[in-house]
Amino acid sequence: MDLLALLFSPQSVAWSVFVIMLVAAGGLAIGNLRIAGINLGIAGVLFSGILAGHVGVAINHETLEFLRDFGLILFVYSIGTQVGPGFFSSFKKQGLRLNLLAAGVVLGGVAMTLAVARLAGFDISTAVGMYAGAVTNTPSLAAAQQSLAAAGAEAADAASVGYALAYPGAILGIILTMVLIRRLFRAEAERDLLDVHADKAASQLTHASITVENKNLEGLRIREIPAIAELGVVVSRVYHAGQLGVAHDDTVIHGGDCLLAVGQEENLKKFTLVVGSRSETDLKKLPSRILHSRVIVTHKEVIGRTLDEIGLESKYDVVATRVARADVEFLVSDSYTLQFADNLVIVGEADAVAKAAALLGNSPKDLNHPQLIPAFIGIAAGVLLGSIPLALPGLSAPVKLGLAGGPLIMAIVLSYIQHIGPLNWYLPPAGNLMLRELGITLFLACVGLKAGGRFFETLLNGSGAQIVLLSFLITVVPILILGVFAKAKLKLNYMSLCGALAGSMTDPPALAFSNAMSPSNQSAMSYATVYPLVMILRVISAQVMVLLFLK
Repeated sequence: MDLLALLFSPQSVAWSVFVIMLVAAGGLAIGNLRIAGINLGIAGVLFSGILAGHVGVAINHETLEFLRDFGLILFVYSIGTQVGPGFFSSFKKQGLRLNLLAAGVVLGGVAMTLAVARLAGFDISTAVGMYAGAVTNTPSLAAAQQSLAAAGAEAADAASVGYALAYPGAILGIILTMVLIRRLFRAEAERDLLDVHADKAASQLTHASITVENKNLEGLRIREIPAIAELGVVVSRVYHAGQLGVAHDDTVIHGGDCLLAVGQEENLKKFTLVVGSRSETDLKKLPSRILHSRVIVTHKEVIGRTLDEIGLESKYDVVATRVARADVEFLVSDSYTLQFADNLVIVGEADAVAKAAALLGNSPKDLNHPQLIPAFIGIAAGVLLGSIPLALPGLSAPVKLGLAGGPLIMAIVLSYIQHIGPLNWYLPPAGNLMLRELGITLFLACVGLKAGGRFFETLLNGSGAQIVLLSFLITVVPILILGVFAKAKLKLNYMSLCGALAGSMTDPPALAFSNAMSPSNQSAMSYATVYPLVMILRVISAQVMVLLFLK
């Protein structure tokens, strides 16, 4: 330490950065350690900071405050850009039911927290920290600390201690709840696991060559084939009179023609019954100048326009059959609106495909180039939004979304809109991950350093054991009650239920445990469906609890 004192001034920025980097590196190493197959993950940084703070390591207060808040902004903004594109679509169909279930878990957690605080006599600062840790939600801790700022540093530190004591038990509690529900509904759960494999195969897109035998289809255009739109089938090629050509909506078909159709297997079977019968000839394997190619949408000029508006078929004689977006592949029509980074499958002759690709951009390197100007504008707008006071009925003081809520909501809105004029809010996955991990690491390192002086005192001499036990109940009771209800009454698929429960607690280790039970992506889809709404509800609920009950 004497050598370090010679190199650094205790109040210098260099010393602050040196300490934060060591705390972060040590915490990430702690988080990677596995005990019984479970690790702390990013929360290891919090415990590393607590250890450093406990032994007396300290940095400049102003620098610590800046790094904590700056890390928080980066973290929540990157989360918003990740969940934004699918946020509003998550409320459609089964997504609405899953989101209502997750919202119930959130409200149940709030009710449990307030009940525990009242019965055990905890102050709201400690209780809201327990709440954030019990649901493994760091942004809610950050939001609570923002609201606790008026009460002084001691209140914010109490929330950090409550969070740290609650977090490890929460990870274990969520996983144990999943295991218990599987035991309670053993037969149904095992059947669901088998059904998941069949559903996955059925949902995948495939192709079929179909011979036209239905005499009623003679002379009809492809778009006039009965039920083609309802079945979600796209015809990409037609073989007529010994010639293979690109199929368009207005292409006329005749008896004996062979169509190459793309869709889900079950829908292709129904489409075949309408058209004729499966052909032994695979049109994809016929020697031809027609090919299919994947093209990435990167040109700003086409973003936000439909396939019909850019004249993909009329100008270039190619047809787009499907698109992959955010790892989900689906069929497209002329009314499909292009977004940056869409991965289109287009069919046509080589020269036409090349020209269409040039129109669309097809520049993979652009996907890895971060759009910094929109990012800075988005963060600035989020900070501004978070600083606007909002008067709510029943609250004595106006509510602010703060640095946790403002950038989060702004990022969701901007990434959903995706572009305004030349500004494009697409953030490459690698860039998003880097921002998110850097932000949360800085935030947790600073929070741990501030709370380190009180953590072990509370754990060993205070009410630490009581906080751990009661926090475990805050974790388990809501998800167990609603999980059993969803399985028993709503007959929700077990894998979807596990994903929704993990998402309602925003807990990646629980999602990883669920994914390990089945190769299906059903848990991940449910997790992603409820994640955006839950994140916002957690942030707001933590603030509301503080504003309502802080004395």
